[in-house]
Amino acid sequence: MGGLAALAREAGHQVTGCDTGVYPPMSDQLRSLGIELIEGFGADQLALKPDVFVIGNVVSRAFLPAGAPRYPLMEAILNSGSRYTSGPQWLSDHVLQGRHVLAVAGTHGKTTTTAMLSWILERAGLNPGFLIGGVPLNFGVSARLGGVPVPFQQGPRNRLSRAAGAAPPPEGSEPHAVGSPAAPFVIEADEYDTAFFDKRSKFVHYRPRTVVLNNLEFDHADIFDDLAAIERQFHHLVRTVPSEGRVVVNAADASLQRVLAKGCWSEQMPFGASLPSLSGFTAEGEPHDFVVLRASQPVARVRWQVSGVHNQLNALAAIAAADHVGVPAGVAAEAMGSFQNVKRRMEVRGVVQTGAGNITVYDDFAHHPTAIQTTVDGLRRQLDSQGRQAERILAIFEPRSNTMKLGAMAAQLPASLAQADLAFCHAGGLDWDARAALLPMQARSQVADNIDELVLQVKARARSGDHLLCMSNGGFGGVHARLLNALKP
Repeated sequence: MGGLAALAREAGHQVTGCDTGVYPPMSDQLRSLGIELIEGFGADQLALKPDVFVIGNVVSRAFLPAGAPRYPLMEAILNSGSRYTSGPQWLSDHVLQGRHVLAVAGTHGKTTTTAMLSWILERAGLNPGFLIGGVPLNFGVSARLGGVPVPFQQGPRNRLSRAAGAAPPPEGSEPHAVGSPAAPFVIEADEYDTAFFDKRSKFVHYRPRTVVLNNLEFDHADIFDDLAAIERQFHHLVRTVPSEGRVVVNAADASLQRVLAKGCWSEQMPFGASLPSLSGFTAEGEPHDFVVLRASQPVARVRWQVSGVHNQLNALAAIAAADHVGVPAGVAAEAMGSFQNVKRRMEVRGVVQTGAGNITVYDDFAHHPTAIQTTVDGLRRQLDSQGRQAERILAIFEPRSNTMKLGAMAAQLPASLAQADLAFCHAGGLDWDARAALLPMQARSQVADNIDELVLQVKARARSGDHLLCMSNGGFGGVHARLLNALKP
């Protein structure tokens, strides 16, 4: 919703909004854009008399224990007959019409892959619009309108090379990449429900011509009964892709294969570590330095600072999607070399210098067990590749998502933390027993009921050379700064 507000502001609208407990980086972005953020959902905001209220899916018709509505403003909107719509519907009506929409869907990696794809198109001179559920460091904002493709800028930071074997452009032609006739717009396509009055997944509103299906697991246990229910929504998305469109799909994901088996009317472009057929994009090499193959033939090489097999797959998906709008794999791979990732994706929040070495504190958005596992694995691979096998990883996490709060995946946590040397869980507000769930880890895990206790636990066991990996899809009580302060010698 913060990104959508940024798009509306860029389009020339006067924008205000309300929420509770907004935290960085979105709170910082809204402030920098001059968008007023009102704390809470008071009915008095009806006096603003906007042309339309755009309703996010956090809003409901729920009541507090005492009987008052949880969202008084929503009740006032309904009672007054004021005009309202959902965020995805407003976006579809006012931003996406006439654009070549490239949508990135999946349980994991949506934000990172959307940022990668946006950066590839940017470096290819296509000036994409985008809406990303995070702040990509290459752009510094989570959303922009974009527009007409622009020529490549000549200079050491912006010069692009043609893919190996590609013919030079005709004499006198503009040196920008081939692109879609319609200005591209890249969007993170979430399967969560649209609004309390529209229970379809958000992504059915976007009508993409290019769609990435990264992976699919059970999640959002608060709105989906089982994996089959989510697969049904993904197939609704596939149904909206035109026959001239492209479905970029993780060939190794069984859930996605079931989705496509229900019917697909578009070109399928598979990607993965290995493929059963000769078509599609694969990778050969380590995640930080690998060759990109198409139909088993090398077409590009990616050298970058991003770690993890999951990000290698994200890169293949982005390269395959960019190919659909005419960006050669060589150009895409070169763009990946300058990709800076997204805030809160293995973001170093600070380093404590000690006598025997440094302690590094990271921030990451991981919250699903699979995301926790791949994040820890990515950091471990990065350290191992640098000859730092002896350095420990301390996983510090809170099960904050609605799915994790329900305890639906508690049993998966020990396995997801297998590569962490120590694990620390913030269990405040949980209705299930985190200590029992982590019992298989024995002395390698500790559980705290509040942030103060958590910081003390970590401080007691941290030592020089450690990597403190903090994982949460919320603000985590400012634990990063508190750890950095507590660990100062």
